[in-house]
Amino acid sequence: MGGATPVSQLRIEVEQLRNARGTLRLCLTADPDNFPTCVDDARAISRNVPAGQHRVTYEGLPRGTYALAVIHDENSNQKLDTFAGIPREGFGFSRNPRIGFGPPRFTAARFALDAAQGAESVRMRYML
Repeated sequence: MGGATPVSQLRIEVEQLRNARGTLRLCLTADPDNFPTCVDDARAISRNVPAGQHRVTYEGLPRGTYALAVIHDENSNQKLDTFAGIPREGFGFSRNPRIGFGPPRFTAARFALDAAQGAESVRMRYML
């Protein structure tokens, strides 16, 4: 007789927001092919929270490897606004990888959630 699948709690701390306007759009995925957008990932967990809420907790996550993307949607239009391909709104990723042209790969942002509790701190970045 098999036991229940172990689950974890993940605490996210969002740092260096430039203001509390709009919403934070979070995308947590275990699928490298759907990072950072989570568009075609039925198992991804997307959340929208007020930008003034710097802490988000996910409960009951299966243990495994994940990556997190965060967008500071300052005008609450449900997308990352850009100008000439450069983000006009803030963004951040788990493990705070170096940013070049475009978003980081899943491997640069991935982290293991293999205990009852985990924590990630995401530093927001603003290009414009």
